[in-house]
Amino acid sequence: MKGKLALAFCGVAGMLGGAAALAGDEMSEKVAAKLAGFESTGETTSCLSITHIRDMDALDDWRFLVRASGGDYYLNETGSRCHGAARANNYIQYKMSGNQLCRNQIITIVDQTSGMTVGSCGLGSFEKLEKAPAE
Repeated sequence: MKGKLALAFCGVAGMLGGAAALAGDEMSEKVAAKLAGFESTGETTSCLSITHIRDMDALDDWRFLVRASGGDYYLNETGSRCHGAARANNYIQYKMSGNQLCRNQIITIVDQTSGMTVGSCGLGSFEKLEKAPAE
């Protein structure tokens, strides 16, 4: 059964005994609003083909919304904070050893102005999302 994504996150945080809240990665209202247009499918994948990825938008320092070919969307929640990921003048950089972007792969956040690394983190699994039906 599909459920609203925001509700799924609340359930996960509850199952973890509040560990997410202690880590400081609570979902902001801004992020929740962006994700309100999607529903969780419950499907996850460890890797996405780099040719399948069209855009990777940092929602905050913990979450990335990935737009893929064919109208697919995925949510990636990192295992640790990716400092500066959502800052306006920063971009995501990663090194490829194959043709996929996978769970636990380290991504680096680079300041576009100075070219300096400002953060890095390991990716989580890619959770497939579907557009929520119009109400």
